[in-house]
Amino acid sequence: MTTRARRFLRDNGLSLAFGLGFLLALAGQAVAGHAEFNNQLVTDGLPRMSFGEYLLSSDFAVDVTENWQSEYLQFFLYITATVWLLQRGSPESKEMHKAGVESDRTQRVGQHARADSPRWAAVGGVRRFLYSHSLGLVMGTLFALSWLAQSFAGVAAYDEQRLRQLQAPVGWGDYIGSADFWSRTLQNWQSELLAVASMAILATYLRERGSPESKPVGAAHTSTGVEG
Repeated sequence: MTTRARRFLRDNGLSLAFGLGFLLALAGQAVAGHAEFNNQLVTDGLPRMSFGEYLLSSDFAVDVTENWQSEYLQFFLYITATVWLLQRGSPESKEMHKAGVESDRTQRVGQHARADSPRWAAVGGVRRFLYSHSLGLVMGTLFALSWLAQSFAGVAAYDEQRLRQLQAPVGWGDYIGSADFWSRTLQNWQSELLAVASMAILATYLRERGSPESKPVGAAHTSTGVEG
């Protein structure tokens, strides 16, 4: 392996490892989901579906997108809420006196931008506003798009099931007000919110040496916004 390749792997190890894990988990979900779906078809006295057909089906799409939208919701809420909400002693929180959007000097924008600052940090107006909130805006947009994808895939899968049971299909507007949609949605939201709350609180008292998500092992429990 060349020095350049090793440097690339080192510099991008986190995204590469999680990206590979995502693809493996998605493939495993597809295989398991295909088998489970075919078992249900056999139970209903219907012909089996090929793996390729299953990958293009609304049933697979809704299972994938309902997880995506809850994850993006978690990050969107956490990114935006931690601007103002604090947790004393947690490395997941800013220091207690830093609540809010902070000063231009602290954020290195406008006349306080440095030579290596992103170009839009030095300009004013709409461009600086958009760049100042770009992470939250993108995460919020990804949540909205994945939520819409889940709703469209969900109504298609729901209608297919109703047709197999000789029932009339429902429209998108009726589906997003249905128990099926909100059951799928809220079971993911509650787990994500619980995980965030658990991380914020447990990281106050527990440590993982060398992790940027943990305080230094010897840091006081009351130390806030400190990463190891």
